[in-house]
Amino acid sequence: MTPEQITLVQESFREVVPIKEAAAALFYEKLFAIDGSLRALFVETDMKKQGAKLMAALGFVVHGLSRADTILPTIQDLARRHVGYGVEEHHYATVGQALIQTLEAGLGEAFTQEARVAWTAAYGLLASVMIAAAKEMQLAA
Repeated sequence: MTPEQITLVQESFREVVPIKEAAAALFYEKLFAIDGSLRALFVETDMKKQGAKLMAALGFVVHGLSRADTILPTIQDLARRHVGYGVEEHHYATVGQALIQTLEAGLGEAFTQEARVAWTAAYGLLASVMIAAAKEMQLAA
């Protein structure tokens, strides 16, 4: 990611923070619309608490983009936990699609083409790190 992309992601996320509860609910609505089978991963989950966790994790990643090396261990741990929840590699593309759709709906015109490219790059980086960590864990088992 370029420094400009990092700035775009961080600035646009600041606009999400005031609407974080609605954004989280919208994210899961979009996620389940794209792939209804993912609902099974959340059967016993308090979705309001899950939404808060999602927003906290996104905030952590977004704020850490400018020093990615410092957040990598936490992201890798998150990926390993997600394996235990039943998350599979192909789910990451669906999550990325739901994230972009959520940002588009939540930010409206503020979600410019440049912001879309920046968020796509940020999510691509996050997903690749998580997928690699999950694969490492599975190979070690």
